[in-house]
Amino acid sequence: MFTTGAESLLRQARAGPQPESRPVTAQGGVSGSLVAGLPTPSSLFRELRDEELARLCARVCALLREEDWGPDAPDALRRLFLIVSATKYNRRLERPCLALLQTTLCSPTCPEQLQLLCAAVLREMSPCDSLSLSCDHIQNTRQLGLVASVLLAQGDQQQVRSLAQRVLKVLESRQPEGPSLRHLLPVVSKVTSLAPDALHEEQTRALSKRLGDWLRYASVQQAVAHSSGGFFSTPRARQLGPVTEVDGAVATDFFTVLSTGQRFTEDQWLNVQAFSMLRAWLLDSGPGGSSAPDADDKSELEGSTLSVLSATSTAGHLLPPQQWLREKAFEYCQRLLEQSNRRALKKADSDLQKACLVEAVLVLDVLCQQDPSFLYRTLSCLKPLHTRLRGDPAWVRALLPVAQFFLHHGEAAAVDAEAVYQHLFTRIPAEHFHSSMLAFEFVQFCRDSLPLFGRNLGILRTSFPNLFKFLAWNSPPLTSDFVALLPSLVDAGTAVEMLHLLLDLPCLTAALDLQLRSLQAASERPPWDVSIRAPGCLEALRDSQVQGLFQHLLRAHASGTVERLTPLYRLLQPLAGCARVVQCAEAVPTLLRAFFSAVTQFADGALASQLVLLLLERSDSLYQVPGYEAGVHRVLSSQFPALCKLHPPLVVEQAKELLEFVGGPRSGGHMLTSVVWAIGEYLSVSWDRRCTVEQINNFFEALEALLFEVTQSRPSTTLPKCPPQVITVLMTTLTKLASRSQDLIPRVSLLLSKMRTLAQSPATGSTPGEEGVGAIHTRATELLNLLKMPSVAQFVFTPSVEVSEPRYHRDTNTALPLVLRTVSRLVEREAGLLPG
Repeated sequence: MFTTGAESLLRQARAGPQPESRPVTAQGGVSGSLVAGLPTPSSLFRELRDEELARLCARVCALLREEDWGPDAPDALRRLFLIVSATKYNRRLERPCLALLQTTLCSPTCPEQLQLLCAAVLREMSPCDSLSLSCDHIQNTRQLGLVASVLLAQGDQQQVRSLAQRVLKVLESRQPEGPSLRHLLPVVSKVTSLAPDALHEEQTRALSKRLGDWLRYASVQQAVAHSSGGFFSTPRARQLGPVTEVDGAVATDFFTVLSTGQRFTEDQWLNVQAFSMLRAWLLDSGPGGSSAPDADDKSELEGSTLSVLSATSTAGHLLPPQQWLREKAFEYCQRLLEQSNRRALKKADSDLQKACLVEAVLVLDVLCQQDPSFLYRTLSCLKPLHTRLRGDPAWVRALLPVAQFFLHHGEAAAVDAEAVYQHLFTRIPAEHFHSSMLAFEFVQFCRDSLPLFGRNLGILRTSFPNLFKFLAWNSPPLTSDFVALLPSLVDAGTAVEMLHLLLDLPCLTAALDLQLRSLQAASERPPWDVSIRAPGCLEALRDSQVQGLFQHLLRAHASGTVERLTPLYRLLQPLAGCARVVQCAEAVPTLLRAFFSAVTQFADGALASQLVLLLLERSDSLYQVPGYEAGVHRVLSSQFPALCKLHPPLVVEQAKELLEFVGGPRSGGHMLTSVVWAIGEYLSVSWDRRCTVEQINNFFEALEALLFEVTQSRPSTTLPKCPPQVITVLMTTLTKLASRSQDLIPRVSLLLSKMRTLAQSPATGSTPGEEGVGAIHTRATELLNLLKMPSVAQFVFTPSVEVSEPRYHRDTNTALPLVLRTVSRLVEREAGLLPG
């Protein structure tokens, strides 16, 4: 979740302009300077045709074959790299071009810039069967690192193991005045992540020992800067003095990544890289890791194939190598915690302080998991650190790994971490919801820590209004995370309140937007700001009549109460067209599906009834964002029958509310169709013995009036043309009710006859078009024919639970329309099977 890779630390480490300090990442990334300055946009590279790519490959080959590589070769390679990397689809290069790229990369006389570009192109082409690189005879560590990056991109496990042994052999044979090791450490880090068993046990021990030395015993003097004393004088070395702290003070303790200077020595660069790969190395080589050596084995490392690497101070022989590394890592992290308390003189140093503090706490977390003896020493550092961080908003992101540490170890150390969680879930989302990086890290922290919350899971669940602020403000990137998180957030106690807030999520986005705008002076807001054109929005924040609604919408914890926000919808309507609000509205249907998928796993009859009433109430009470209501209605209409199926008696229990819904102002077609279908399906004594004939008659009259209204009224802006699905479902439901109260059969037969006549010669009313008319005519004919045999109609429309449970009618070969058509043929006069 929190990463501080070698490339980011090296990029931010302050060093003088050294020619060897061009960044090469652990993943083999390319420095941005190598692809800078090209005016052609990426879209043109994606659309490049194969013929043009072939011409460019031919030009690259011609330039690389020249004895003297000029400036055209790097330019052509840059363009080739952008072309092969600007699309997710694999680009095919000709075999001669690939072979020449490999030859150039392995050439000992090739300039570094060309080697770097060749490696970048080959990595983009990996995995590729045409690559035949080998690192067996490469001695230059920089070149070996580039070739290794291509081999690692190939992903072949055997190649990875062979590469690991080759890199370790180079490390073993290195002389003090030999080439730099810092080009190989990223390779070792990547190898251990791809194939943790690639290193032998003694190699793991030796490298652990050496990593501890690099962390603790790097030089505290800056690198020597060579300068010329004049035209006739010989070059002389100028000593720059000791490294300094980020606040400018001379360093009095050992060197770390937060030590500053104009030029870094080789061992100082190794110190930075060792810390960058430390956490991954501890996890891979520690207890439980694939390459973990026996922690109790305290044998010496004489005879190791890495005898040069294992040479350390006398004190190191008192501990096994892995324990030695843990001790030095602990000291290093303590030092970083102390350095992070200093006031940095540069913003870049301040940013690096935050990144290193996060990484240091995560390393301490790993150390305490591997060796509990570090726990109490670490707690003495982290308790004051948490007190310091919670009072400084600039360090808010560093609170997450601290909270994660207490989740892992709070119970073992008998520490009550509830105050940490309360602060984390109360203040941070409310005050920093607009920080996209913090939002991502916070949600990832919640997802990763779910198994660890235990008895504190209630704090997470009751804090969902605050968490939803991250979602409302950053809905596109966080939607999938919240889909995964929702099942753990929702329970029977918060389901109703959470559903209300999900439906109000676009309104929450508008309220948060307005809250941020209110913190700016009018002169600071751009002229296109909506709040300038509609000052009533900002005034609403100070209106005592709606202030309570704002406070309820922006609450930090679940309150157990529900407020109707209709007045707030009207006040925030000018913000409904903002891009952020529209994006949030587009995410709500997906979130609603995830919510109902989770709720139906545990909902009982009481909760199902509450949710059904909520759907009826909120179907016509939504924040008016373009396209939002239609999307929500589609989801609610699909979930309404699911809730009724979960608890069929609720149709009888909520008969009054359902009658009010179908008899009130016409709702959207999707929702109305689902409600009418549920009435016809579950308003039956077979589902609930409390169902009475009076209830059936009441629903019949209400639906009959509704059918008359939607078919006889002229369409208008307030009463649009009714979808044919609504009419056909209304006719079917009325027929179902009549089959259960046979006194109603004459009425419904007359109604169906009128509908068939209306469909044959539609008037200018709300009857739909030609296709819809055909569906209505067919359905009316089928229902009329079925009612001619009341006993058959009752069996078809109200089957017993034993018959309906297998749901044979869902099979395409026994679908209800097929049954209806068969019965229709039996009763039609023209068939001649029955007397007329």
